[in-house]
Amino acid sequence: MSVREDGPTEGPPLVLCNSLGTSLAMWDENVSALAARRRLLRYDMRGHDGAAPVPSGPYSIDELGGEVLELLDARGVVSAAICGVSLGGIVGLWLAINAPERVEKLVVVCSAPQLGNPDMWRQRAEAVRRDGGLAGISQAIVGRWFAAGDPERVAAAREMLEAVPAEGYAGCCEALAELDLSAGVATIEAPTLVIAGDEDPVIKPAEVEAWTQKLPNGRFVALESAAHLANIEQAAIFNRYLLSHFEEGV
Repeated sequence: MSVREDGPTEGPPLVLCNSLGTSLAMWDENVSALAARRRLLRYDMRGHDGAAPVPSGPYSIDELGGEVLELLDARGVVSAAICGVSLGGIVGLWLAINAPERVEKLVVVCSAPQLGNPDMWRQRAEAVRRDGGLAGISQAIVGRWFAAGDPERVAAAREMLEAVPAEGYAGCCEALAELDLSAGVATIEAPTLVIAGDEDPVIKPAEVEAWTQKLPNGRFVALESAAHLANIEQAAIFNRYLLSHFEEGV
């Protein structure tokens, strides 16, 4: 996987987990604020780095979460704060459930323990493989990422999405089709901040708030004028919430 580090090497580590169809560049608007106080570890999700060999799918959430544990081991990190958006948030939940000793604090953004209809994910995986890429569906997908259609932001997001290898995207879709972490949410010990976008058409804020109530040590907030990639659309307030959570707890 492609990995990038920012911030002080001796700072408290923070792993940033990407959403489906994005690269580590999705955090560019957050890095400056977060790296001032944290050692940031960003990486490309399994199958999403077009410069590396792409493993054949289907993938599993165990594989996606296991790769983060391998990253922590490789960088000598015993435990870290974890923040993930959408699929990345699911990876964060998996880590907090299956490797709680490695997760100090958790932030889950625009995500849930189970996402959408399994058949929809399987059909999308089939379509992306058949078409050999994401160009045919990128406009529709990116249209759900942002509440406001800033042309430059939308164009950059489409370019990022269309650069993702078809097999990598499809393999992650198949992981989502098999996903259900609902039973494990109540076991999460890490202080957890859950963020929703109040205009997110992918996962409605009410749905996010409902599963947050199952967390033993959770807090829910909804960002105004934000859709699915809330960390980009409302970067300034997003950064403030994260830093407050990491420094003060829930």
